[in-house]
Amino acid sequence: MATYALPRTLVALVLAGAVAVTAAVPATAAPPTASHHPTHSATQDALHAITRAGTPGALARVDHAHETWHGTSGVADLRTGRPRLPQDRFRAGSLTKPFIATVLLQLAAEPAYGLAIDDTVEKWLPGLVRGNGNDGRRITLRQLLQQTSGLHDYIKDSGLRAKFTGEAFFAHRYEGATPEELVRIALAHRPSFDPGEQWEYSNTNYILAGMVIEKATGNSYAFEVERRIIKPLGLRGTTLPGTSSSVPGPHGRNYSKLFVDGPAARIYDVTDFNPSVSGASGEIISTARDLNVFIRALLRGELLPPAQQKEMFTVRDLGGGRSYGLGIRSQTLETCGVEVWGHSGDTFGSATRTAATADGEHVITLNQNSDWGDHTLKQAAIEAEFCGPRHR
Repeated sequence: MATYALPRTLVALVLAGAVAVTAAVPATAAPPTASHHPTHSATQDALHAITRAGTPGALARVDHAHETWHGTSGVADLRTGRPRLPQDRFRAGSLTKPFIATVLLQLAAEPAYGLAIDDTVEKWLPGLVRGNGNDGRRITLRQLLQQTSGLHDYIKDSGLRAKFTGEAFFAHRYEGATPEELVRIALAHRPSFDPGEQWEYSNTNYILAGMVIEKATGNSYAFEVERRIIKPLGLRGTTLPGTSSSVPGPHGRNYSKLFVDGPAARIYDVTDFNPSVSGASGEIISTARDLNVFIRALLRGELLPPAQQKEMFTVRDLGGGRSYGLGIRSQTLETCGVEVWGHSGDTFGSATRTAATADGEHVITLNQNSDWGDHTLKQAAIEAEFCGPRHR
């Protein structure tokens, strides 16, 4: 994530598995497969900048009013040289979070479930969040969604991190974890602050949110996301894979250097792994088209009643023109002052960003198929799209 990015040493916790790739990353980007549309030339140039910096490939899709534009640079597969395609699926990491937040807010709008956003975690998961200063009786569902619970982020646990870094990847890539196991890891640490006092990004919050959805509905959170969001919006390329280690349908490969820097670093294919160690905090697989459709529908009020829509977009100011609502964030772009809404998702071998104007009229999703490189280059692509010559 650009603003709320997990440090690279932590990204390894949520994904694992590595196969060495002997081909080198191209020194210069391959030509884009999409036409070099003059009104998106700055965005296309920004994609080329991402691949020139060393990532194998990048893609983007823009939906603006009734116009759609695709841009690509570099390759999807270092072995075959296959270019990135507009329909490619990819792991989108923490873009899972706005899906989970939307479902929880939908449940709050439906009296049959008896769920309120200011219910405590204890009400829905009695006795689960206790110990080491952690207390689910003091934490609300709102605080989970807004990242103000103070709960330790389980992926910062050194023991978990050790299982999924370096050569340990080969031993643990398919193991996965249950939500209960991930929560126990988090609760072995004291909270970072008292509930509601500060803001700190913690994936533990969304593991718990997924558990609350399951407790309230009697169904898995994946089932509820599918029936409430994926099917109604026709998101044919979007799945929550659970423990399945593969990426379905057309997709490129995901690459990592396994956190080894310098000229001796090798590139590894890390496409396949058990994503249950991300769970409700980051397991989703999607496409640029689907993420654009979802964010556009969310911003236009098509997924939530007005009261819950207001809750989601009531933000906590983070300073620097950035804020966080309930599973969604906003940013005022430095180049032109445009406010955009969306989320980011870094996961092992893949980095994604979705951003849109508040009315949902103009939206972009971009993805790179690696987990290294300068994250400011993705931000530059966002700035180029919303602040380029056409939009000034």
